[in-house]
Amino acid sequence: MISWRARFRIRQYLKGSLWVVPLLGAVGGAVLAQLALFVDGNISLPEAWRYSPATASGVLTAIAAAMVGLLGFVVTISVLVVQSATGTLSPRFMRLWYRDRLQKATLAAFTGILTFSFALLRRVDEHAVPDLGVTVAGFAVPSCLVLLLLYLDRFTHRLRPVAVAAIVARAGRRVAVARPPTGRSTADPAGGSGTRVVRADRDGAIQAINERGLAALARHHQCLLVLTHAIGDFVTEGSPLVQVVGTAGPPDDGRIRDMIALGVERTIEQDPAFSLRILVDIAIRALSPAINDPTTAVQVLDHIQALLHVIGGRPLDTDTLVEDGDGAVRLQVPTQRWADYLELAITEIRAYGATSAQVTRRLADLLTALHERVLPQHRAAVQMEVAKLAATVHRAVADPDDRTFSQRPDRQGIGGPRNRPARPSAR
Repeated sequence: MISWRARFRIRQYLKGSLWVVPLLGAVGGAVLAQLALFVDGNISLPEAWRYSPATASGVLTAIAAAMVGLLGFVVTISVLVVQSATGTLSPRFMRLWYRDRLQKATLAAFTGILTFSFALLRRVDEHAVPDLGVTVAGFAVPSCLVLLLLYLDRFTHRLRPVAVAAIVARAGRRVAVARPPTGRSTADPAGGSGTRVVRADRDGAIQAINERGLAALARHHQCLLVLTHAIGDFVTEGSPLVQVVGTAGPPDDGRIRDMIALGVERTIEQDPAFSLRILVDIAIRALSPAINDPTTAVQVLDHIQALLHVIGGRPLDTDTLVEDGDGAVRLQVPTQRWADYLELAITEIRAYGATSAQVTRRLADLLTALHERVLPQHRAAVQMEVAKLAATVHRAVADPDDRTFSQRPDRQGIGGPRNRPARPSAR
């Protein structure tokens, strides 16, 4: 039986693979060609749909050659997207770009029509012409051109940093909403007092864990499983991974490891902090001297604020505790606190953008809005960031008037209305 960890790896590979769906398209094209030949031999087509051997051969040859050219064109665009994304955005974004369904559908359509045309071309001779297949291939060409135009339009717009920020923020919000709220502040060991350590069997970042599976395993063995690292942490082979607390018959180490997915890099699946990491990377790259584009950083802060609103509306004061049906805690997972998320989202942008008035003004407005929207227990951390922003601006800006200007909250960075209606309290 395939373990949960192996299934997770397979799913991740299939989501990021650029060859599996096109291969299925190629196989589907060959199968459809055989179906078209079968139907063509059992029905009578109108005279207008009949072709001479030379015409059919020429049409199918041209279509096959065109599909090869279009495939090369799409691959070239893909290479340019990779270069652009790693140079001006964040290499971490590529994990999301690889998964785009339109890109895979485009490649699958082109490979499918290529194999469809080639399979029909092999059956053209002086005595038999696959008339139906030639007609279908002819109608498929304009469909592929439309698909290509949609592909170009999609990725031309998605290469903009603000569009990438919107995609990453949406992914982070989905994960943050799906995460269960944290439980009690402490976990009571479920029986016994012994402690055993399960160590990692390989190097890698913790990409995801099977919370239900671990909790069920702990209940079966009447123990408590305590993860020693949070999702997103990189662990080395042999380092502590899980503490097994309170059991006379401990579960097998391999079964525990099989419910914790390790990979070469982090993913967003269960890690909203990673989406914040990508957003911050894009913003600070825009603030680097080589690019010097604070407006992009301000636009990225818009989406950082939207993600922080979602995260800040949930209790994040304790680790994640998973209980069984009897109310006994069976699994404890370290999770980021609200202050951790806030520091991740603000610290580097504040440091790199200290001399940019529009960045500091946008940060000031972001913190003001967060203070009004987040849970009351999270407001102290927001107020601390407000103080840090003021201190940073004081050190970076010498002129008192410029200093005052740089600390005035502005949703647009610079240029927003000076007099806004009072914000209604969110709570």
